[in-house]
Amino acid sequence: MAQSTGNVVLVGKKGTMNYVLAVVIQFNQGANSVVIKARGRAISKAVDVAEIVKTRFMPEQVDVKKVSIGTEQVGTGEQMRNVSTIEIVLERKS
Repeated sequence: MAQSTGNVVLVGKKGTMNYVLAVVIQFNQGANSVVIKARGRAISKAVDVAEIVKTRFMPEQVDVKKVSIGTEQVGTGEQMRNVSTIEIVLERKS
């Protein structure tokens, strides 16, 4: 996906609120949109982050613009497997 901005939050093993704070900081620094990316088991955490930002921290200010799902191949040879991915684009309301 081609994004013109560098406002990407990669969700991993940290606590959910760490990622919520990262997204809110990006918006407070003037970003018009932020992309939340995750794969594998972190997908549910990415959805939680988007919902918390949208409902608790920035209600009436942020909308979910786009949700993209996909699959990546990880590993090589015998270790190769498919991992699910998600990208959630949050955009400031105009």
